[in-house]
Amino acid sequence: MFPGGQPDLSQLMQQAQQMQQQLVAAQQELAASEVTGSAGGGLVSATMTGDGELTAVTIAPAAVDTDDLETLQDLVVAAVRDAKRAADELAANAMGPLAGGLGGGGLGLPGL
Repeated sequence: MFPGGQPDLSQLMQQAQQMQQQLVAAQQELAASEVTGSAGGGLVSATMTGDGELTAVTIAPAAVDTDDLETLQDLVVAAVRDAKRAADELAANAMGPLAGGLGGGGLGLPGL
């Protein structure tokens, strides 16, 4: 129970609305941010938005060997995975403080 009786529902609703606005702002910031992953010492790079959309793949001419396309394919996959890891890290850093405000799933309310 809250000190002094019942919780102030209007205050709780205002706090929830503020958190939702912060969440939307963080999501927009992620969508506008870009990260790059690379493989093969920079021979292949992949660019991705912070929300996980792949926007570009760059392959250096030196990475192209028509007799060994499997290695190039592996480099592309590795670069995309590296970019995805970076995007996930960016998202965790952006969203972590907001998730922490939820108090472990109960909106920080005792008993919830």
